[in-house]
Amino acid sequence: METMLKSHRDEQHPHQAEDFHRKLEQNSKLSGMKKDIEKLYEAVPQLVNVFKIKEKIGEGTFSSVYLATAQLQTGFEEKMALKHLIPTSHPLRIAAELQCLTVAGGQDNVMGVKYCFRKNDHVVIVMPYLEHESFLDILNSLSFEEVREYMFNLFKALRRIHHFGIVHRDVKPSNFLYNRQLKKYALVDFGLAQGTPDTKIELLKTAHSEDQQESCLQNNPAVALGNGVSVSDTAPKQIQQSASKAADRRSSSLSKAQIKQGRGGKEDSVHHSVQRSVFGERNFNVYTSTYQENSCTKLIKQAKVIDVSSRKLVTKKKIISTKTVSNGAARKAASGCPLNLPCDCYATDRVCSVCLSRRQQVAPRAGTPGFRAPEVLTKCPTQTTAIDMWSAGIIFLSLLSGRYPFFKASDDLTALAQIMTVRGSRETIQAARTFGKSVVCTQVVPAQNLRTLCEKLRGTNNGCKRSRGEVPCGSENDSALPCAADKPCALETLGKQIQYQKSFQEGDGALEVKATDMKGWDQVPDEAYDLLDKLLDLNPATRITAKEALLHPFFKDIRL
Repeated sequence: METMLKSHRDEQHPHQAEDFHRKLEQNSKLSGMKKDIEKLYEAVPQLVNVFKIKEKIGEGTFSSVYLATAQLQTGFEEKMALKHLIPTSHPLRIAAELQCLTVAGGQDNVMGVKYCFRKNDHVVIVMPYLEHESFLDILNSLSFEEVREYMFNLFKALRRIHHFGIVHRDVKPSNFLYNRQLKKYALVDFGLAQGTPDTKIELLKTAHSEDQQESCLQNNPAVALGNGVSVSDTAPKQIQQSASKAADRRSSSLSKAQIKQGRGGKEDSVHHSVQRSVFGERNFNVYTSTYQENSCTKLIKQAKVIDVSSRKLVTKKKIISTKTVSNGAARKAASGCPLNLPCDCYATDRVCSVCLSRRQQVAPRAGTPGFRAPEVLTKCPTQTTAIDMWSAGIIFLSLLSGRYPFFKASDDLTALAQIMTVRGSRETIQAARTFGKSVVCTQVVPAQNLRTLCEKLRGTNNGCKRSRGEVPCGSENDSALPCAADKPCALETLGKQIQYQKSFQEGDGALEVKATDMKGWDQVPDEAYDLLDKLLDLNPATRITAKEALLHPFFKDIRL
């Protein structure tokens, strides 16, 4: 009876019910946050006498961040950010992060460190607090000039850390804090940082050598990578030729690649909470094979994966036990398979026992999905500061297109296929060869014109006028992006486009973009897209550096 009355009240006053549930949710969050703060005080009791922790302002895989105030001797309170690292963090990794902050931090938009507290396995790093805006909240209200300043300051921070031989590995908007009013910036979170071979951060050298030893112990190029695009190490010519013949024999049974994008969308309000990415989570149906020239030829193949659980089974298990192989003969072959035994599953939608028996290829792949460079996605063992520049390029792509996140994929090969739809499949394959990888895709996908793509997504392409009653530009009915007349568009299924800022002109019955509201977006210079093109260079060896980016004509009238 009580439940029925409650349901009846909810029907009569839906807004009150929503408010009630919202308050319950807020109270639950506050209660949980209060418990977390109490636990932190218990874990690191030194904090009690120094800081008054206000709230939790961030939480990630490896740490939580709290806002606190410190009572200064002058009598004033200073806001601080307290980063509590999870107790399972490796001591060397913690020490390396601290050294990055102390050596490279404190200038050129790189976050510094003030104090560090430790109690047993709990470590708290204390940093200056920079009040900042959410990237998603301000994305569509930024003027073009603000975007230019944002990117310039990001490159200053990257130039600084790259000078010390630090590869950040996780460059993204939430790790580059931006105070719009004060025009202050800070690159944060060096928890995943790695050192270049000539790094000036001593502890990153140690971490780098340990990673190399682990890689040498585990590195076997037999890697099952999931559905999407084939990634392999370069093979000897005779092996490639024989594999090509085998592929030709099976070509009649192969499916063509179906590269699909989810339907993108855009909220009307600037302060929206959720914005869909340009790309969805659709599966990419491309076949894979991998080679490497070594003491023995190793052939790698990934089946068409039906679900995530089966993909994990293939990629994470060292398939020797009877759990992975279905029949007795295959189990016997998998358990005692010599490494030089050739397989026969190239370019098919199955994985043979020979490939299942091989170990996973090991390479650094830390970072955030959607921001990983092609050399990371293809497990290239040699990764440089160029991966940070690729991530900066993705940020720039989001700023120019007004879409965040731009890429969104559930696995590395789907991510690589999404990159292909912007940069082209032939270009991706050619670039992969330069760092020893072979990428196979059964469909040719043309590269997109970056200006056309960004303007279409943002809704600033010129000449968008219509008479009353006509279908507006960028509407649901206009799902195809402009592309070369003689080539099919790779982003034909790109969904609903961003709505235009329009004003109705009385008298002529036309709708057109209101120039006064464009904030410079109707006059984006070619230099912007030239810089974007250089940042999204598929070849890490020729990708623009942070130092070079600061000297690019795009920033010609901004003082260093």
